[in-house]
Order: sequence, then C-alpha cells, then structure tokens
Amino acid sequence: MARRGRPPVLDEKKQEAILAIVSVGCSQRVAACYVNCSPRTIRNTARREPAFAERLRQAMHNPEIGYLKSIQKAARKEQYWRAAAWALERMIPEKYARRGPDVITTDQIGVLMAQFADIIVSEVPVARYRKNILRRLDVLCKSLGITFPKRRRKSEKTQE
Repeated sequence: MARRGRPPVLDEKKQEAILAIVSVGCSQRVAACYVNCSPRTIRNTARREPAFAERLRQAMHNPEIGYLKSIQKAARKEQYWRAAAWALERMIPEKYARRGPDVITTDQIGVLMAQFADIIVSEVPVARYRKNILRRLDVLCKSLGITFPKRRRKSEKTQE
C-alpha cells in the first residue's frame, strides 16, 4: 500500500547535505537555509527519524573533536605551548582561566565561610543560635557547590 500524506521535505540527499554542513561547524540554521527548509524541519525530522537524529548529533560534535585534535597536535610541539594553555583555559576554566581582579574562586569563598564561622563561634554566646546560624551557612555553601569547612572544637584550638 502506498504511503499517504505529504512526502518528507528532507529526503536522503538533503539530509546528507545537512550532515555535511553541520559536520564542518555550521549551525543547523545555515544548513536549513542551504537546503531551503526551516531549522524546525530539521528538528522535526530528527525527532521522527532516530537514525538521522543520531547522525546529526555526531555531526554536531565533529568540529569540536577536530579542533581539539588540532590543538592537541600543536601543543605537542614546544614552540606552540600556547595551544595547550588555551585548551586548558577552556576545558578547566575554574583552574586555568584568567580571572579578573574582582573574581573570587570557590576555594576562596570556602576560606571566607570558614573564617565567618569562626567569628560566629567566638561572638555568638548562645549555643542554640550559633548552631542555627552555622547550619544555615552549611545549607548556603551546599547550594553554591562549596564544601562547608568543618570547624575545630575549642579544645583542639587551645591545645595548639
């Protein structure tokens, strides 16, 4: 029985063109313009056809992998050490990227919170209030992805 309804806008030839365009780093919008369709048509086709969706996903990652390979290849040569530095800055920015003078790291925030907790322990006389404040600071740190530093007991501090 013949298939009813409108024929697909993206036949195999257009799908291949889209994959080729996306695999060199262009956006789906550019690919859609090239094959004379809407970017939504590409998304809808990918939703309907899992094989095309998988090939599209892989094509979208090809440029990134290619560029990283090129950077890695250049970084192997000592005179191109900047390629390695560039890659580290972008892959692990919290550790290697340049920071402006007004930016603090999560480690610095952790130290600040520990010092703040010490001030609370020494200045708030009522243990119940102290514990509530420290518990709230712990929740705040966790929401920021920071491990709230464990405080030392007074007995440990006096033994130093």
